[in-house]
Amino acid sequence: LSFSRCSSGTNLGQRGPERSAPKKIRVDNAPEFTSVALDQWAYWNEVQLVFSRPATPTDNAHIESFNTRLRQECLNAHWFESIEEARRKTRTWQQQYNEEHPHSALGYLTPNAFAKTHAYSPQK
Repeated sequence: LSFSRCSSGTNLGQRGPERSAPKKIRVDNAPEFTSVALDQWAYWNEVQLVFSRPATPTDNAHIESFNTRLRQECLNAHWFESIEEARRKTRTWQQQYNEEHPHSALGYLTPNAFAKTHAYSPQK
């Protein structure tokens, strides 16, 4: 599962109105994160792209942990008959991960609960 070069900026632009753009995004040097579309999105949204060092997974330890969990709990746990089935099961896993699974790094809140308690609040 990955973003294509064209979709990275588009997907980031689809966040809800209650969420502001982050000040920085740490990305690796994969093609989807070195695209012109993502660079333009970051520029127009005043987001700094911070590139991890090559061959240094510790720069993105939380992402590496997520990828491991996704692979172990979802991708390796199922035999997919089609792309649609893979998408459906991955969406179900993602929903459970975000809505039902508490994370120690988030104070034992689910990601959705954490996001609600840390929602963007524009200053007036």
